[in-house]
Amino acid sequence: MNKIVVIGADATGLKAAAKLRRGDPQAQITVVDKSDLISYGACGMPYYVSGEIDHINKLMSTTSGKLRDAAYFKSTKNIAVLTKTLATKIDRAGKRIIATDLSTGEENLLPYDKLVIATGASAVKPALPGIALGNIHPIWHPHDAVAIRNSVDQGRFKNAVVVGAGVVGLEMAAALKRQGLNVTVIVRKDRVFTAFLDEEVAKIVTEYVREKGITILTSENVQQFIGDTVVTAVETDQRAIPADLVVLAIGVKPNVELARAAGLAIGATGGIAVNEYMQTSDPDIYAGGDCVETTNMITGKKVFAPMGSTASKQGRIIGENLCGGNAVFRGVLNTVIVKVMDLSVGKVGLTEQNAKENGYEYATVTVEEHDRPHYMPEARLITLKLIADAKTRKILGAQAFGEGEVAKRIDVIAATLTLGGTIDDLSDMDLAYAPPFSNPIDTIAVAANLLMNTLSD
Repeated sequence: MNKIVVIGADATGLKAAAKLRRGDPQAQITVVDKSDLISYGACGMPYYVSGEIDHINKLMSTTSGKLRDAAYFKSTKNIAVLTKTLATKIDRAGKRIIATDLSTGEENLLPYDKLVIATGASAVKPALPGIALGNIHPIWHPHDAVAIRNSVDQGRFKNAVVVGAGVVGLEMAAALKRQGLNVTVIVRKDRVFTAFLDEEVAKIVTEYVREKGITILTSENVQQFIGDTVVTAVETDQRAIPADLVVLAIGVKPNVELARAAGLAIGATGGIAVNEYMQTSDPDIYAGGDCVETTNMITGKKVFAPMGSTASKQGRIIGENLCGGNAVFRGVLNTVIVKVMDLSVGKVGLTEQNAKENGYEYATVTVEEHDRPHYMPEARLITLKLIADAKTRKILGAQAFGEGEVAKRIDVIAATLTLGGTIDDLSDMDLAYAPPFSNPIDTIAVAANLLMNTLSD
């Protein structure tokens, strides 16, 4: 009987365990996690804070409403999940992990034939004066979301400051604005979404957010947090901003300490190094999710790209390979989609800046169109920027934003990119058309046709 131990009971860990159980009904599977909550949809937390989701347990429940707790995994999948249990050491020579029960302090030795590391990532917490004050929260765990929502529901907050303007930062800014708070976002750079939007696109999105009543302070650096026991203000290098609540959204770092201490290879990006089968430098140890580095499918370079979708896919691959399979994880396109107020913003592949940095000779066009015929009452404008290799005509990336349907366009381009498609392929695609959904010639094809014309000139 194979003994499999999994460290981490969220997307990657439990997906790997569930896939393994389907392939090997006899395996002894033990999952350990330091938290009391497992298998939660972290990406849904801003929508719980906003009030759109009425109970935090919905982020940890099946579609039928069953809570995905330790008892659920034991009864439905025969997977033993030990919550509030901290893995403290991987003994590779003895093929066992040492774990501590955080409730009793008791130390457990768990032998394994194969081990899965799914330790995730942690929110970056800046070492600034006042960082330990009350009402300063990351938004990385359901407990953070519950603490914020409880205080909001009690009317305790009026002014909120969000530090950081990436996906989570702006989702939280929108959530708190929806709850009636005055919201200020502090950004070190001169615009929002600098990690995945080109400058001209990001500046339009920045202005949109401002027009919706959220204050965006660009090119400012937080110096300290002010208050006695709880935060009352955030001081930057330019001003002091009143704050009853501060949300930290300045990025995450992979949890690799356990792997590093065990002598496993750590990649140049800071994540655990894995091969295409999700094996670490020890072939009996797999790793996946937010603790590993992965490969950009376009450039072939290593990247750190923590995403819930990626974590779930990697977990499935690990589970299949634990059953003797040879499933391969090809990498990522760094696909992103986010909604801020009524604006959808999406990106896939390389930005123009990425293409330039990687030495591509590229061409790009930007088009603005309605997402369906203008005469339809639901029609809304979207803007699409398409980037292609000028020599091979292969698509390199796209960015899109608007109050209309953006996700569909990003997904079509993501599929084409995955298959190594060209702008000619985009132009030729037989996409679904009916007035409630799209134009006879979709925005994607319009952009592809314009790029084809540009390259023919």
